Amino acid sequence: MNRPHEALSPLRREAASQLFDEPWQAQALAMADLLVQSGTISAQDWASRLGERLRSAASAAQADDANAYYGAVLGALEDLLYGSNALDPGQVTSFQEQWKRAYLNTPHGDPVELSAGRER
Repeated sequence: MNRPHEALSPLRREAASQLFDEPWQAQALAMADLLVQSGTISAQDWASRLGERLRSAASAAQADDANAYYGAVLGALEDLLYGSNALDPGQVTSFQEQWKRAYLNTPHGDPVELSAGRER
């Protein structure tokens, strides 16, 4: 089992290397910070839920890497936002389907635009 400080190992990098592997990772943490700063979720609830997700990943023997860490970040955000009714599950499902259609309607190599997934 990982020790508490090891759960943050994906964030420990050399000073010269970039902190995030993908832009969405920075965006996920920025969303969490914005939600805490706006009072939508409490810092205590955020820390608690993220800790639960990280402990769960460690006990399930998931890899201790950036994908597992940011998967826990996203899972914690979803848990808190669904739990506070800040997200409507039907609306989320609708956006997921629109994103899927947009992705499938976008030529390879082009940026995906959500508008490409609107039902016609």
